[in-house]
Amino acid sequence: MRTSAIMLRYEVAQTDREVVRNISAATQFFTDDEVAVAVELVDERLARGDVSGYHFVFADEGDTTIGYACYGPIACTRGSFNLYWLVIDPSHQGQGIGGQLVGEVERLVSQAGGRQLYIETAGRELYGPTRRFYERIGYVEAARFVDFYDVGDDKVVYEKRLANAT
Repeated sequence: MRTSAIMLRYEVAQTDREVVRNISAATQFFTDDEVAVAVELVDERLARGDVSGYHFVFADEGDTTIGYACYGPIACTRGSFNLYWLVIDPSHQGQGIGGQLVGEVERLVSQAGGRQLYIETAGRELYGPTRRFYERIGYVEAARFVDFYDVGDDKVVYEKRLANAT
């Protein structure tokens, strides 16, 4: 049971480089290269602002960031967005924070005229709970690329049409 409220934050600060690095590494789901990419997206946002195409929502509990989502429009599409990263500190997983972050991303994407949101994840067994989470919150598997990341590790793409989709 949560004893303190989660506050959502949208501005990216220089200190979020280490926050993203630490939370992403703590999950033990991501390789060092993947963690570096997550930090690069923070750097892009800090350097270029909105035009970077990377938008963040951070979940803060007091002075501590316990999760984040990174999303953005897909280039050369009209109304299609990617959820690039959804990461919750392991000590706070299973408390509804991921659902809260995805819900906020969906709201923001809809507000920006987005029609659909795509999420890419891995097919390894480690990611089974992740895939089930996406399915529970209304995402459907739209594509699977067999052996994409490695032999036995498919790329699985989920899709959700948003309420304002026509």
